[in-house]
Amino acid sequence: MSAQDTTVAETWTVAGRTFRSRLIIGTGKYKSYEENARALEASGAEIVTVALRRVNLSNPDEPMLVDHIDPKKVVFLPNTAGCYTAEDAMRTLRLAREAGGWSLVKLEVLGDRKTLYPDMIETLRATEVLTKDGFDVMVYCSDDPLMAKRCEDAGAVAIMPGAAPIGSGLGIQNRINVRLIVEQSKVPVLVDAGVGTASDATIAMELGCDAVLMNTAIAEAKDPIRMARAMKHAVIAGRDAYLAGRMAKKQYADPSSPLAGLI
Repeated sequence: MSAQDTTVAETWTVAGRTFRSRLIIGTGKYKSYEENARALEASGAEIVTVALRRVNLSNPDEPMLVDHIDPKKVVFLPNTAGCYTAEDAMRTLRLAREAGGWSLVKLEVLGDRKTLYPDMIETLRATEVLTKDGFDVMVYCSDDPLMAKRCEDAGAVAIMPGAAPIGSGLGIQNRINVRLIVEQSKVPVLVDAGVGTASDATIAMELGCDAVLMNTAIAEAKDPIRMARAMKHAVIAGRDAYLAGRMAKKQYADPSSPLAGLI
């Protein structure tokens, strides 16, 4: 099998669902749902996150997401963006399950409005309860390996450490912690939040992450469609580089051509 065939055939699985694309995109901040749909097509993503409090899924008198992105063709991943307590997040997801039958969900319980960092105490509590309630919970968490392990122990089906503050575009600020989380986890690890450009997505994949989730990096690019396409290739390149195994870093130069036997 050629290297190209290997790349095409490789998949990843979360909560028993298997996907080819390792890129997940959001549905917020776009100029329109139509632009969102075009970016989705360019990205090749098979999952889109849906902020239940911000996206219109049911009011026919206003533009609706489902008129542009078909939930029968793309997996909708409901999330609890904007929730600041475990109770609020759990209530939101239970309403979503009643409305759309969703069980695979993304949990966010935010700590404050300035940093949008997760409140990990509330996050852990919600993860435990939702898991017992039959949800498959993908958890947005801090990049602390110990907290990530606790999320997994609480029943999370995927760990999603923030690379940097949500919407900041700063890229991965702590590569060591992300790598440690990848090494210790028995469930998929996805960098979530902070990606700004294609090289950030590539780095996440080179660290061994199973996938990357982003919204603002595409939606607020000057050309969202072109950026979505760039992110698609960045994730593929990063995964290939990770599987290939990078060369060892060296303190001094090492000539590409042997020095022995020179004329």
